Amino acid sequence: MAEDFARAVDDGLKLAKRIYFGHDRAVAAPRLTAPMERSSTSQAHLPSAPMVYAVIPDPGIVDNPDLPSYQPHVHGRCDPPALIPLQMNAIELHVDCYLDTALVTVTGSWRVHCVMGSKKCDCRIAIPIGVQGSILGVEVEIPRKSYTTQLITAQDGTELEKTAQPQSGGFLKPNIFTLTVPQVDGGTNLTIKMTWSEKLTYNEGQFFLDIPFNFPEYVTPAVKKISKREKIYLSVNAGTGTEVLCKGCSHPLKEKMRNAGKLRFAYEADVLKWSNTDFSFSYTVSSSNIVGGLFLQSAPVQDVDQRDIFSFYLFPGKQQSTKSAKREVVFIVDISKSMAGKPLEDVKNAISTALSKLNPEDSFNIITFSDDTSLFSTSMEAVTSDAVERGIEWMNKSFVVADGTNMLPPLEKAVEMLSNTRGSVPMIFFLTDGSVEDERHICNVMKKRLANAGSVWPRIHTFGLGVFCNHYFLQMLANISRGQHESVYNTDHIEERLDKLFIRALSTVLLNITIEPLQNLDEVEVYPSNIPDLTSSSPLMVYGRYRGKFPESVKANGLLGDLSSFSVDLTVQSAKDMPLDKVFAKNVIDLLTAEAWFSEDNQPKEKITRLSIQTGVPSEYTRMIQLENTEEASKPINTGGKKKTETNGEKQKVISRTIPLQNFGIGFGDTTATKENVPPGFGEARAPDAAEKFVKAASSCCVSLCNKCCCMCCVQCCTKLNDQCVIVFTQLFTAIACIACFECCSHIFSWVQRRLSGKKHESASDSSQESSGLALSKDLQSWPQDEETFLAIGTLGNNIISKEEEEEDTDSSKDLTATNTDVSIGKKKSISFLLKKMFVCTSGFKTPPPLLDLSRDSLPNTRMEKMLRTILNKKIHPQRSNAIAKKYLENHKIIDEARSSVDAKKWVKTDSE
Repeated sequence: MAEDFARAVDDGLKLAKRIYFGHDRAVAAPRLTAPMERSSTSQAHLPSAPMVYAVIPDPGIVDNPDLPSYQPHVHGRCDPPALIPLQMNAIELHVDCYLDTALVTVTGSWRVHCVMGSKKCDCRIAIPIGVQGSILGVEVEIPRKSYTTQLITAQDGTELEKTAQPQSGGFLKPNIFTLTVPQVDGGTNLTIKMTWSEKLTYNEGQFFLDIPFNFPEYVTPAVKKISKREKIYLSVNAGTGTEVLCKGCSHPLKEKMRNAGKLRFAYEADVLKWSNTDFSFSYTVSSSNIVGGLFLQSAPVQDVDQRDIFSFYLFPGKQQSTKSAKREVVFIVDISKSMAGKPLEDVKNAISTALSKLNPEDSFNIITFSDDTSLFSTSMEAVTSDAVERGIEWMNKSFVVADGTNMLPPLEKAVEMLSNTRGSVPMIFFLTDGSVEDERHICNVMKKRLANAGSVWPRIHTFGLGVFCNHYFLQMLANISRGQHESVYNTDHIEERLDKLFIRALSTVLLNITIEPLQNLDEVEVYPSNIPDLTSSSPLMVYGRYRGKFPESVKANGLLGDLSSFSVDLTVQSAKDMPLDKVFAKNVIDLLTAEAWFSEDNQPKEKITRLSIQTGVPSEYTRMIQLENTEEASKPINTGGKKKTETNGEKQKVISRTIPLQNFGIGFGDTTATKENVPPGFGEARAPDAAEKFVKAASSCCVSLCNKCCCMCCVQCCTKLNDQCVIVFTQLFTAIACIACFECCSHIFSWVQRRLSGKKHESASDSSQESSGLALSKDLQSWPQDEETFLAIGTLGNNIISKEEEEEDTDSSKDLTATNTDVSIGKKKSISFLLKKMFVCTSGFKTPPPLLDLSRDSLPNTRMEKMLRTILNKKIHPQRSNAIAKKYLENHKIIDEARSSVDAKKWVKTDSE
């Protein structure tokens, strides 16, 4: 999908050149990029900032809407449609950072500068968002129309799809959201507001914010007089109540406000070209020790759940435990056939890197599974250079794909190997790209096994590849064990994301975290229910709802890396200016969805639906729609020759229409794809090689040709030809028709000769212009007066061909390779004869006779050729020719006699006469 999108943009850029560069000839619709150029094109033309494109299925509509350039016709259509990036007139970026989440709003103005003012086209919006981000909404304003995205229940969405076709849209890639605005006039300005959320990254005490804000040069308006205003507004609410230090920024922001834990910046400028770099900002709130705080907030008025909200956070700090814990690590890898190639190679590389970062006191093991389970060692191996080398060598030999996906045996084996650990932190990394039918049973088994595993049970860190695995099953498996969950939906970033999971899980700072005294509240609900461990590479954020009076003194307890006890006081404060429900909405919805899948209960589903519609975060149980509002044009009235708009003091009528969008939920896994070993990916399909393309094209062509033999099918086939093909076939058949006409004419002349003469005449050579005329006179005298004597576009008399002539014509028709003059025109043959000569006979068409040599000696002596020669002489010597013709007409009066023939033999007049 992403590759097709990029190639469509490349085609659109080629079409857009027609607006600025003239052509002196007709041009063809742009061809798709060559296969060898796809990878570079795909990366070059994917949106690196919020973009809007004109969808061009017909290249003939591409032109400047203000000053038509009268470009020549463009042959063909674009399939898939080309995408021309629209010029941007203004852009404004608002970013509000709360804790570890950023709420982003981009408002901009784009113009349909590439479509004729009298034409319309769809406009496609593309929004690149962060890896763990979520689209929140899109609003579009155009003259007399507006579009707004909304969320409805999945049931309502299903009913709506029965009456309306879903509009194209959804995620082009996991981090690129697209939406289509239908039928916008050329030259129209679109004002668009886009809102999404994304997570901040954290490293060594610093938060990093990165917003895609790199606009390509071709979106800058070509007219320099147009004012280009660029605005950026940033606010930071770290929530710590301590000083926030700015560490870096990509754009020249001006500080507007600084308070304890809060910052505000602004940037406004008139620019010659738009920003060509992403907006990035980093700040620090860290301290030397583990610190934390707790926020309290009343439920929003519009919230269905009126329980109060609380949230607490823990920052790891720079100072680590003086004594780190011993780690026992087991890697479980899916080696089913769908993992073949790059996925399995990336997993092997990431595990090799993780093994090299383990400490000497740690231990490890590696397990692979398909239908069977294989172990690197029957027991845990101490981390030594020799053991690590043997482990990598074993992976090189054992990472061989096989059929089947049996998940439970390797998990049980790993838990069994880690059940007797003492003084260490046991960890299991479970990696898969598939889904199985007994996933709920696996969760129940793991729950029981972990409950008997001691105070520090094995943490199961899960990693899902692609869209066919059940990410909610993996999320639930991680929640049960206080583990981490990571996912990647395409194969581009497997090793990178897996490295991050290993680093985060292996850098545990605080274990078995509990909050006191939450148990004293009347009612409390925490997300996630089992609080995960705090790591040095990521802060811990927990969200919850409660009833009752929250205590003024709150503590967070846990175990440090050396398994010693630790406690820290949490500062309780009110969070009036922080939208906690929106900050934690995506995380809470994902956790609730995992629980709803596991419990198969409708109550969590209803809770997810309400929260999703309230916060604007899509879920598996809601559908996104596009609401179109159109202002009805007011009726003009005449008042004394002047037209006025009739309003009657009332608001203009607004017509609303609901447009369903395609469902872009990831679902709950695909067991069928897992059984069929479909490779992981997000909207990706394996590209056929050159041989497959050739065989497919050749077979399709032959099959289509054989199937398109009947007349109607032939017409349907011809309607699918593009303009270039039609032109080629037209020229080819015109040439064939000219050859056929020349042959046909020779047959007509021969047939007329036989009809008129009744027998073959002896050829004679004349020696003078006058003798030629006399010969013609003799020929005319010999023409039978009782038969029709002319052949033209009209009707002939009721003459019957003699039996001898018919037999002669029939014999001549039987020989397909006969000379042109031997084929009777009176027999039905032309089309079949031509086809046979074209496609059956190896000799093809016979070479037509050369043009007549006009010299007297070389001129053939047939009757018709004599007549042609006489006509030519008349043109050269009109006086002598007229005299001879006059003498002939006076003596014989052939024409008058022909006109006085019986009615049945009268000449039928036509336009040709």
